[in-house]
Amino acid sequence: MRVFPWGFWLLCVASAPARGDSGSKARSCAEVRQLYGAKGFSLSGVPQAEISGEHLRICPQGYTCCTSEMEENFANKSQSEFEAMMKEAGRSVQATLTAQHRSFDSYFQDLLNKSEKALYDAFPSLYGELYTQNVKVFKDLYSELRRYYRSSNINLEEALNEFWTRLLERLFKLLNPQYHITDEYLDCMVKHAEQHKPFGEVPRDLKVKATRAFIAARSYAQGFLVGSDVVKKVSQVSLSHECTRAIMKLMYCPHCRGMSSVRPCNNYCLNVVKGCLANQADLNTEWKYLMDSLIGVADRIDGPYNVDTVIGTIHMRIAEAISNLQENKDSITSKVFQGCGNPKISTKGSSSEDKKRRGKGTLEAKSSAQALEMLVLDAKGNLTALKTYWITLPSSLCSKKVMASSASDDKCWNGMTKGSYLPQVMGDGLANQINNPEVEVDITKPDMTIRQQIMQLKIMTNRLGNANIGNDVDFQDTSDDMSGSGSGDSCPDDVCGKRLSKSPSTRQPETNAIPKQSGHGVNGASSRSLPSASLLLLLSVAVIAAQHLWR
Repeated sequence: MRVFPWGFWLLCVASAPARGDSGSKARSCAEVRQLYGAKGFSLSGVPQAEISGEHLRICPQGYTCCTSEMEENFANKSQSEFEAMMKEAGRSVQATLTAQHRSFDSYFQDLLNKSEKALYDAFPSLYGELYTQNVKVFKDLYSELRRYYRSSNINLEEALNEFWTRLLERLFKLLNPQYHITDEYLDCMVKHAEQHKPFGEVPRDLKVKATRAFIAARSYAQGFLVGSDVVKKVSQVSLSHECTRAIMKLMYCPHCRGMSSVRPCNNYCLNVVKGCLANQADLNTEWKYLMDSLIGVADRIDGPYNVDTVIGTIHMRIAEAISNLQENKDSITSKVFQGCGNPKISTKGSSSEDKKRRGKGTLEAKSSAQALEMLVLDAKGNLTALKTYWITLPSSLCSKKVMASSASDDKCWNGMTKGSYLPQVMGDGLANQINNPEVEVDITKPDMTIRQQIMQLKIMTNRLGNANIGNDVDFQDTSDDMSGSGSGDSCPDDVCGKRLSKSPSTRQPETNAIPKQSGHGVNGASSRSLPSASLLLLLSVAVIAAQHLWR
């Protein structure tokens, strides 16, 4: 009998295909079949036991339970599941920001409504015809204040000036019913009377305080909506082809390899997700600036700008102004007659005391300062927690959604088999992915949707920074958005143009810059240099233009 050399037998043993830990017997694919069916796929053609894996394009090409069709289906499934994880995480942030907006918006609107109602309740008994014949003037004021808060592109100072002018014209006629006063005479009267401050210091004082409060309030409310909208749009960004392959390899290749119970290594998961969300991580800087800016304005609202007192007492300041006019009526009338001449005596003149009387009605303001303080504390806590959202998202997804193994586990799925994961974890952001071992990332081609959202964050932060120091900024007319879900899109003045208010004032509006309050610095992001709207617009145009070059 012929005896074969030992070397021949050794060669045969060495050339036999390895099957992992299972030896020469093919492992069952029961677990993969169960998973595959649970994902909604047909089990037709799914192997009962392991087959050779030369056909695989994503998973390691050892013995496998996955066919080419299964690998493709798992890849598509992993993409949709990961995108769903992103949207779910984003919805949580959106819900937080939207809830903060809703709470503040409800508080502010209620504050304004109570002031208006108090005026309507008290003024008839206080001022008689001085009020009843001028109801529309007061209604128009509150209507303009609401329009401004909802981000209509109107000039708040001009609206306030217009209110005082119209009120002075109406009251002067009612307080001097024995004269026939024409519109031309009223124009002259306004010019002369305002030099002598017929309403005292109330108009100027209210303009300064109310403008600061309204600027801060509307920027603050809009900031929450812009933040929520940015998260929504970024969460809808699709995964790249390279990312889809990496996610598939992370989530489903261990099943194909017969290792369904082996969890992915944590650092492996981090590198995959950091590579996939490289562009999203670049939101971090401007996102933190937005959160800091909102916190800074929140401190102003509950601090030096004193929104509760200023907005809640508008009706009381108007009553104070009317009282000043009544008390100084004779002096003001005399000075107007000196400058404009004596008007003709009216044949329908009346000296009804009802027009002049001041009743015994009471004016009061119910403070809601404690409610505002609680709102601000809650908002600051949530905003602080959200500061690092974009750079902590990978670790959050890996630990809570992908269910990665612990960092020290040496028996986890490392992308090839069960063992340790040796490569170091990449940094955050696009530039740090140049050597990512798991995801091929082209760092020269940033995602344009995300770049545009970074620009939206910069614009909103600039608005909040201006609001923090009392400067007015122009908003696109987003009144529908402010009452609902809102959008972060903006429209700078030099693109849209300014819209004038319906009834232009007879006086020239003053500058939009509000004097600083002494002793108060600039908090939060307002300490950063505040780029102009034109500069931000040019940057936005440059980003969009670059898109075509990259393509």
